[in-house]
Amino acid sequence: MKNPWNGLINIGIVHPMIFPETGRGEGPILETIGKIAADSFFGAIEVSWMKDINIRGQAARLLESAFLDIVYCGGPPMLNQKLNLNAFDEALRTEAISSTKKLIDEAYALGAQIIVIISGLDVELGKREKAKSLLVDSLRQLCSYAEEKGKDYTLMVSLENFDQKYDKKLLIGPTKDAADVVGKVKEKCSNIGLTIDLSHLPLIHENPKQALTAASPYLEHAHIGNCVMKDKSHPQYGDQHPRFGVAGGENSVKELAEFLAALKDIGYFTKKTATRLPVVSFEVKPGAGESSEVLIANSKRVLMAAWSKI
Repeated sequence: MKNPWNGLINIGIVHPMIFPETGRGEGPILETIGKIAADSFFGAIEVSWMKDINIRGQAARLLESAFLDIVYCGGPPMLNQKLNLNAFDEALRTEAISSTKKLIDEAYALGAQIIVIISGLDVELGKREKAKSLLVDSLRQLCSYAEEKGKDYTLMVSLENFDQKYDKKLLIGPTKDAADVVGKVKEKCSNIGLTIDLSHLPLIHENPKQALTAASPYLEHAHIGNCVMKDKSHPQYGDQHPRFGVAGGENSVKELAEFLAALKDIGYFTKKTATRLPVVSFEVKPGAGESSEVLIANSKRVLMAAWSKI
């Protein structure tokens, strides 16, 4: 049956989140990518680092055969390796840039059209402008590198904002700060954009209309998911992407419908992006005892219920 969003957006899913056993670049990567690639509900997939070059090559061939838009999630390896693109220590920043360039190489090897990257850790208020200027410089270097490495196309670099208080505590939290940084990078580089994640909006105290309006000039890509922020004793407290409808969670059908309506209102569904169609991807992680396959079904049901309301 044709879904009502067909021809407007491609629905994706973040592979290393729904199958967290692959999140460190190892584990049953090919088997689990294959499950997503075989599911015609999805028009996109978001993959991440694969430490074994042979696995990476096999994954690239699998993805090439699937006719999926491909996004590369730089967040998992950047967080795992503590890469800081706004580090005041120049040696640490240079190392972060160098390591992120390797992720750009991996993204190209996998056929990705977008790579999502993140800022480094937040700093005290009086030093944020300096840290943002360092981030702008790092992003310009990365965008230039991606442009140099491109052959048939140029990889889009997309900055994702996170919380500054609850969990990841990164420099780029408020969407207006993310847009400001990307705007400065775009003065010299065309292959830069923004990723906005519904899961993060409660954690940065923004609603979909606020965040997406601020992001609209640069929006390249979107994530949808949930978070827990009121109960610190909750096993999935913070930016852990629990399933929609989890007890204590912030997002379910109503909030997703508001997010989708805001995406529509800012023109995202008709926007030309680096992917074949604009991508909206589930970012959902199983909790203890939960099934990845059941959470995929949960996400589909919530999306269909939310879409019926816009």
